[in-house]
Amino acid sequence: MRTHRLIPATTMLLVSMASPADGQSNEVEYIDPVEVRTNKAGMAAHHICSGMFVVGRDYERIASQVVAQDIRRFEIFDWQDDFEYEVNWGSRTASVWGDDIPRQSAEYNGDQGCTILPEGFDDVTFEPVVVPRRIPDPSTTMWPMGDMGAYHETMPREVDESKLNYALDWVMGQEEHNTRALVVVYKGKIIGERYASGFSRNTPQISWSQGKSVASALVGAAMESDHLQVGLDDPAPVAAWHKGDDPRREIQMRDLLQMSSGLDFLNWGLGQPESWTDENEHFRIYFEGIDVYTHAIEQPMDLGHGEQMRYRNSDPLTLSFILKQAAEARGEEWLTYPQRLLFDRIGARNFVLETDAWGNFIITGYDYGSAWDWVRFGLLHLWDGVWPSSRGGPSDRILPKGWVDFVRSPSPGEGGQNYGGLFWLNLGESLPRAPSDTYYAAGFMGQYTAIIPSYDMVIVRLGPSPGNTTQFLSDIIGEIAGAISP
Repeated sequence: MRTHRLIPATTMLLVSMASPADGQSNEVEYIDPVEVRTNKAGMAAHHICSGMFVVGRDYERIASQVVAQDIRRFEIFDWQDDFEYEVNWGSRTASVWGDDIPRQSAEYNGDQGCTILPEGFDDVTFEPVVVPRRIPDPSTTMWPMGDMGAYHETMPREVDESKLNYALDWVMGQEEHNTRALVVVYKGKIIGERYASGFSRNTPQISWSQGKSVASALVGAAMESDHLQVGLDDPAPVAAWHKGDDPRREIQMRDLLQMSSGLDFLNWGLGQPESWTDENEHFRIYFEGIDVYTHAIEQPMDLGHGEQMRYRNSDPLTLSFILKQAAEARGEEWLTYPQRLLFDRIGARNFVLETDAWGNFIITGYDYGSAWDWVRFGLLHLWDGVWPSSRGGPSDRILPKGWVDFVRSPSPGEGGQNYGGLFWLNLGESLPRAPSDTYYAAGFMGQYTAIIPSYDMVIVRLGPSPGNTTQFLSDIIGEIAGAISP
């Protein structure tokens, strides 16, 4: 029986988090130190695996570099001095262990990325597949589908180039924030970019909860393509919720997209005593090998649907489950579906959506995308869900008409001004230096794709930061916008 219960409270920011969670009790009956260390080892094994094999698709590093650059340096991951690790190139696994805890391993499965293996498993239960990228050769295809003509031939007159370069250099110079990629698009083309040593525009980087915004776009694209025959105000088609008088039958698609389902899904963040326990339902999916879809849809409710926005992985995971059911009902291959439905149509070729051992996308956080992938994703939303033809043909409406207006509209309840349809908003001025119409995909440790309609601009910033990343994003936007006189 669950012993830690939520106590409704004002939304607060978690330590080193870009995303808020509800206040909750810190009373703990007992925390098992072996469980805590095992879970820390599980996340570390995943990060080593993905750092070697997913990021390594473009930027090759040795294991000790991945540990030093991506794990050990960040207090939030609490790397233990007595941890040992190894990378097995034959089985393409990374393992972490200690004297008092069992070996935790993550396995690389090609285009499905790295998966934490559940206890007792030596392989995943699904058959990994290659994800075809059916995209024209970017070197011979015009922007934005391809890479030709990605930059303004002449800098727009309203852009002060010296101020812009100063702003970009200032961002990269904030060493504590560890920015690895920064790209600015203005009036549809790139006006500036910077990359840390070893990283490029094509390096897939962990994007954390930016993947929630991808889940939103996939739902919209599936609706527009008539693959998902349900509307925002229709009950969520989860069969288990429609038995008897189950109150979850009232949960609407809108509720899941606005994080207001009312599902009881504890989020202890990282940085609290309870954070590394199995009871941290929100984060457990990132350090333990569990079936993430079952984990989400089996939760009970503790609030009415549509009452209060609460940042919970349960809601976008349930949406991903719904999409999987709809895709497979059409005979679609699920593991290739996001690339075919969305990424191919916007020229995004480096996305890797990682799965659990059952082939379910952990789209709420274990997603990797390159800087230019995220630029294209941002442009799709800036352009109201319509993608222009690179060859003079008709444009492609990918998201339904009005979808972008929905995702940038406030969610219900306290804090709703800061959150929309799996995108963050600036209506509550959480970014004081950014225009109020800014909305953005945001991930843990400062992964951002900011869309600013009033400036006709998209800004992408990637890289693991341990600092106050919300303030950093505000400063990034403020410094860059200050170089433009629209």
